[in-house]
Amino acid sequence: MYPVVVTKDPVAVEREVNLVYRVMFPGGDPGFVPQAFAWARSCFTGGEAGYQPIDAKYHDFEHTMQGALCMARLLQGRQAAGVAPVLSQRVFELGILAILLHDTGYLKRTGDNTGTGAKYTVIHVTRSAEFAAEFLTRQGFSPGEIRSVQNMIHCTGVDAVLEKLPFQDEMERIVGFALGTADLMGQMAAEDYIEKLPVLFAEFAEAAQYDMTRSKSVSLFASAADLMQKTPGFWEKYVIPKLGRDFGAIYEFLRRPYPDGPNEYVDRINANIDRLRRQLAGGSIG
Repeated sequence: MYPVVVTKDPVAVEREVNLVYRVMFPGGDPGFVPQAFAWARSCFTGGEAGYQPIDAKYHDFEHTMQGALCMARLLQGRQAAGVAPVLSQRVFELGILAILLHDTGYLKRTGDNTGTGAKYTVIHVTRSAEFAAEFLTRQGFSPGEIRSVQNMIHCTGVDAVLEKLPFQDEMERIVGFALGTADLMGQMAAEDYIEKLPVLFAEFAEAAQYDMTRSKSVSLFASAADLMQKTPGFWEKYVIPKLGRDFGAIYEFLRRPYPDGPNEYVDRINANIDRLRRQLAGGSIG
């Protein structure tokens, strides 16, 4: 079992990710994880010049914490399994930066006073990659490192064509797939995932009002109840195939012990889906 970490507490998540980092890379930079999390907190709380604090209600800072925790654990599991190619310290660091910045596309610029950041749902991945490039350039990262972070962020796109992403090497691709995996599994394994589904629908509804591309991804649901009715199918028909086929089943490295131990994240997601099905069958969801 993984140690219990309350993802509503960024300090607790930072502490756990830092522990993972120091175990994986004993000679690593002791200041890296604290600095990365400090940057992320600043971005999401209005500390970045020209941007407001995050006001999206589902894709909030906790959502980022859920993904970051899951990703660190996944990459630690992969390293412990001893598979090739071996993950380097620097690519791990870039992966952590990528997941910490992967939803900065929901941030509104100063003076943008209509709606919430949810209105950018359809284009938030592109906005996140652009934000990451601007931010990391100011922090002195190289163009190649910034491209790595951007490629990893693009793995989170609902309709991303992964084989067309310009990965610079195989390790970058693997960490990008880990990011996409953690983004999905971190949120779906949360204890309050079902309770937050109406909040997610509200984001989709707002996005549909502002979307000029007529994206199907934000107009699939007629109501919060409709989204909840379709969530078990989303898990079985979209997420499971994506995790296994598109992301190369990298989620298996969450098994403890690997390769035959239980996968706590999968078990928690299945428990959430089972609980949702019971509520649907009992008529407690309209």
